[in-house]
Amino acid sequence: MELRNLRTFMVVSEQLNLSKAAEQLGYTQPTVTIQIKALEEELGHSLISRSGNKTFLTPAGKLLKKHGERIFTQLQEMKEDLNKLDKFQGNLVIASPEFYCAHYLYLIMRDYVSRYPQVNIKLVSCNSVEAIKMVHDKKADIGIVGIEYQLPGIESVIIDKEALLFVASTELLKKLGVSHVLEHSPILIDKNLEAISEKLFEEMNYSPPSLIECSSEETIKRSVLNQIGVCLLGSATVEKEIKDGTLTVLHRFSRELNTSIVYRKSREKEWPIQTFSSLVKETWNSISR
Repeated sequence: MELRNLRTFMVVSEQLNLSKAAEQLGYTQPTVTIQIKALEEELGHSLISRSGNKTFLTPAGKLLKKHGERIFTQLQEMKEDLNKLDKFQGNLVIASPEFYCAHYLYLIMRDYVSRYPQVNIKLVSCNSVEAIKMVHDKKADIGIVGIEYQLPGIESVIIDKEALLFVASTELLKKLGVSHVLEHSPILIDKNLEAISEKLFEEMNYSPPSLIECSSEETIKRSVLNQIGVCLLGSATVEKEIKDGTLTVLHRFSRELNTSIVYRKSREKEWPIQTFSSLVKETWNSISR
């Protein structure tokens, strides 16, 4: 169906006068008549009828008018959305832990900026709890986080899962032995995991000698590599070190870590949040660490 013919019919259905419809469209009356006839032949139904000098819509014409209004409303919405792609500008604040910033978000931001060069992006490195609170307090538009932490009004969409591991320096284990390390070495723990740490240690039937809490996963990993202690971390953070043998897995927990996009539910349909969230979902698992 040609939109031109349908548009002509819609004007005729409003005017119910071929001469006035032709004048509004900038066509001749015979052109309007030809387009309506073409539409009738395509649909297999008569759309208008005439009685004297008056023009009426047939039942098929009334039905087509109802659907035509929907079609042109959707077309207008499509045009407006496409225009937003060209005109959208503003600020986008993203809060996320250091690991995600360094291994994922710089690549995603590169793609996003190439699509929406008018947008000013601010990337805030913080722990997951702080990122969620920033979103809740409207200090950030989007958070990429590695914990399950509920706040009212916050939408959380899982984009990845990773194993949760208990790891130690391979060199330290060789030097002192596993038993000695577990009995005497402090446990470095990400602040994000503090709420579930007790249950994790119960799974191991283990009571740590002491705890060192830290909000930086990279600092925890470097501390363990330098034989300061043992740690709980997500597998993505220590994947390379486990492969090269510098870190050894002492326990793989049954519980997994979820990586999620978080934003305020009331802002779900805002253009920057929609576009950035869609790009994260589209590319996250294809990024090689």
